Amino acid sequence: MAYDPGAIDATLAAAVGDEPGLIAELREAFLESSKRHMEAMESADTDAAWRGAAMRIKGLAASFGAVRLMGLAEEAARAGAGSEEMLRKLHRAVSRL
Repeated sequence: MAYDPGAIDATLAAAVGDEPGLIAELREAFLESSKRHMEAMESADTDAAWRGAAMRIKGLAASFGAVRLMGLAEEAARAGAGSEEMLRKLHRAVSRL
């Protein structure tokens, strides 16, 4: 999967048009939501809770066209609760957006 730093902005621009303020606001909401779901993964004490949070990240990423993050979230869902490696990968991917 290739990293496309402009995918989220392009998706948002297609949805709301040329509204830089709204695009910035939606981008921030996306990042905050992603971080909340990763926090849920970090505190998950069961595989089901971990998978649920990972799948919420995948759905969020799909809504915003973040293909790489979608793939990582799918991989994380299969990894099982507590995978430090997957959490690092997810945090890195979100920080690059």
